[in-house]
Amino acid sequence: MASSPASSPTPQPVSPPETPDLRPGTDTADGAGRGTLLLMSVAVGLCVASNYYAQPLLDTIARDLHLSSTGASLVVTVSQIGYALGLVLLLPLGDLLERRRLVCGLTLATACSLVLTAIAPNAVLLLAGTALTGLLSVTAQVLVPFAADLAAPEQRGCAVGTVMSGLVLGMLLARTASGALAEVGGWRTVYWAAALAMLVLTAALHRALPQYRGSAGLDYPQLLRSTARLLADEPVLRTRALIGLLAFACFSALWTSLAFLLSGPGYGWSDAEIGLLGLAGAAGAIAAQLAGRLADRGRTTLTTVTSALLLLGSWGLLALGAHSLAALIAGIVLLDLAHQGVHITNQSLIYALRPDSRGRITSAYMTCYFVGGALGSALVGAAHSHAGWNGVCVLGAVMASLLCVVWAWSTATVQAWWRGQPRLRAVWAVAGGACIAVGVLLLIAFAVRFR
Repeated sequence: MASSPASSPTPQPVSPPETPDLRPGTDTADGAGRGTLLLMSVAVGLCVASNYYAQPLLDTIARDLHLSSTGASLVVTVSQIGYALGLVLLLPLGDLLERRRLVCGLTLATACSLVLTAIAPNAVLLLAGTALTGLLSVTAQVLVPFAADLAAPEQRGCAVGTVMSGLVLGMLLARTASGALAEVGGWRTVYWAAALAMLVLTAALHRALPQYRGSAGLDYPQLLRSTARLLADEPVLRTRALIGLLAFACFSALWTSLAFLLSGPGYGWSDAEIGLLGLAGAAGAIAAQLAGRLADRGRTTLTTVTSALLLLGSWGLLALGAHSLAALIAGIVLLDLAHQGVHITNQSLIYALRPDSRGRITSAYMTCYFVGGALGSALVGAAHSHAGWNGVCVLGAVMASLLCVVWAWSTATVQAWWRGQPRLRAVWAVAGGACIAVGVLLLIAFAVRFR
């Protein structure tokens, strides 16, 4: 019988064949130097940006390939679904394989998938390219626990926050860069440039990253099963995964629908102008650093509560943003701050659960997280088609409210009361099963309707 994740030995860095460089600022047994963390942050940003270049270009892509707004939003949806599959199938390999080789292989494959998107003559190949890019660009989530493993325990939150600030900037500045490049050479130029950047990144990572091999003591099928078992065994992981799912659903709903608002009659912006609005969300990078430091100080409850309430309040400002640019920018900044506050706090908590299983814990958490992103982008396409920007804001407010309910539900006081209500628990189980069944039927109907 395979050993449980809890009993696996703690992975140790694999010493490179050459004599290690022990100069200040380089990687040692005690952790990663500043230069390596900076490169990892840049790498995370470029990898995750691959999934977001399309967002300010959706209207242009839709016109070029003759797609409806719902069909164009599928570009984002399939990317998120591909990313979720990569998190399930590829990310656990970080606990098994040598990580530098894994990272470089994934970045090289991502460059190839970006080329496929760049040459796509129709919607089918475009969706195939974006799905493959999502699948392969899980490099970002291999690097985040890698940074946590290399950091000293008392600096883990700060290290994760530093690397995650690159992720935030990658998600947001991808829109600015893609909008500017599309103005110069069309939307396909964006993907050619991104493929070249990934090739350069592959070479830099191979040169700079230390060798590091996980020692999970499991074969690949056991590794996948143990990832699912972690969700069953760890209540903190389950709760934080659901909170992360709802937070990223809100984030994805905003950025998937924003291009349609800004290119519409109310604003009439170009692709470059839409991309520039991504700079307003760069405040999320500040939140990543702050949340990491607060997590190191044990202030996770304060960060979660504050972020959840800010996330809910941001949709009120965004609703006003249909006719007010100032309200729109304020809502974007607030939502990105809140989203990153939730996300970094979640990661700091789950990485403390089982140090020997961080790759699988990240896989379980981030799979739920990006399922939320796929659901948010899919639902917002339908909401925008039927109710415009007001429908988008109502959907976002509902998802943010659910996040607040999940957080309140997870508190010790509520859980103690719930354990004393056996009849209510039985009714809730039946109602929950019915809701899940209805939700599955609705998803099937949605897929049939828009296939």
